[in-house]
Amino acid sequence: MFHRLVPACLLSLGLLGAVAGPAAAADRRVQIVNETGFTMVEFYGSNKGSQSWEEDILGQDVLEDGQSVVINFDDESGYCKFDFRAVFEDGDEVVEAGVNVCEIGSFTFE
Repeated sequence: MFHRLVPACLLSLGLLGAVAGPAAAADRRVQIVNETGFTMVEFYGSNKGSQSWEEDILGQDVLEDGQSVVINFDDESGYCKFDFRAVFEDGDEVVEAGVNVCEIGSFTFE
């Protein structure tokens, strides 16, 4: 019985790897573009499994109107869907939920 169980387990692991493989290998780099007319002073990107916004990705930097920055969202979680939160110089915030960073190359705040 053990000899039949091992190949079945290995086959199951192989299928799991085939399903998880594409998301795990996906490019999660996204160009974030600011076209709002205001300076972005904070930017957060947290995977859908996270319960918090994590840290401000811009740190001490800002993203002026018309500027862009490329951010790698590969946090080794395997998630493709992220929530974005941008905070602007006038205090306004914009939240975009469920952005698939594995499928897009650019995201514009307008």
